[in-house]
Amino acid sequence: MELRHLRYFVAIAEERSFTRAAERLWVAQPGLSTQMRRLESELGVQLFERHTRGVDLTAAGELFLERARTALAAADAARATGQDLEEGLVGSVRLGIVAGAGWPGTAALLGRFGRERPAVELTVVEAYGGTLLRDLRDGRLDAMIAPSEFGSADLPRLRLGREPWFVLAGRGHRLAGAGPVAAPELEGQRFVVTGHRDGAAHDRLIADTLGALGVTAALVRGGPGPAALAAVGAGDALALTTTPDAAIGGVVARAISPVRRVEFALHWRDDTPAPALDELIRGAGAHPGAPRRMLAAVA
Repeated sequence: MELRHLRYFVAIAEERSFTRAAERLWVAQPGLSTQMRRLESELGVQLFERHTRGVDLTAAGELFLERARTALAAADAARATGQDLEEGLVGSVRLGIVAGAGWPGTAALLGRFGRERPAVELTVVEAYGGTLLRDLRDGRLDAMIAPSEFGSADLPRLRLGREPWFVLAGRGHRLAGAGPVAAPELEGQRFVVTGHRDGAAHDRLIADTLGALGVTAALVRGGPGPAALAAVGAGDALALTTTPDAAIGGVVARAISPVRRVEFALHWRDDTPAPALDELIRGAGAHPGAPRRMLAAVA
């Protein structure tokens, strides 16, 4: 039994006529009749009741029709595997998200990608920028979303947009007020950084931002993982963030005056990414703040 026999059978069952089925399939009617007799012989059952007006399905034919349609649908799905892979409809993407300074559009991008490509397995890893860059180079990640400064000139990237910094202050801190906080008010304050070798790019970004504001501050090491902002929550230090909506309870986020911004980008390893990753890049490029793709040669 071959798939073409199933297609022949389904066409005859739907047309209720060997003649109309032959015309639909573009095959000779005598050959179609011969193939169906061989199929009935192989199955050991009669599939059709033949009469002068056409054919009707027997009880066995009705059951076989249901199973034939299921088999053909499965075959079509299997046949489409290569095309689906080529078009980025299936596959996998391993994406790194930098800890400490996140792009606010990440959740919307991933949500949209998940809806448009539900068969793509998307794995998200959050870690320090140095860890992500190393894993990207070693092939353990396909791409990462991080400040542009965290990437490398030899890696292609897509600019996602420039986001403002906010100050995080515990409710017990004297700067836990409303409205923008003026840069001179930050003078002499303690600011949490990672203090980790893989977080060096993040810590340098914090130091450079404060320096650009003309602020001299003390940089103190935060706790590991979820405890990173413990000192902020306790009112003992401040922190800088680009995602104020993700601030933990008991912490106030305030804009800074004058505004300082950080540019974010989607970084990846290969100039010719796999189709699923290419679809993620395309989706990120549709964001209003993502003007164009930057290849390694011009990064």
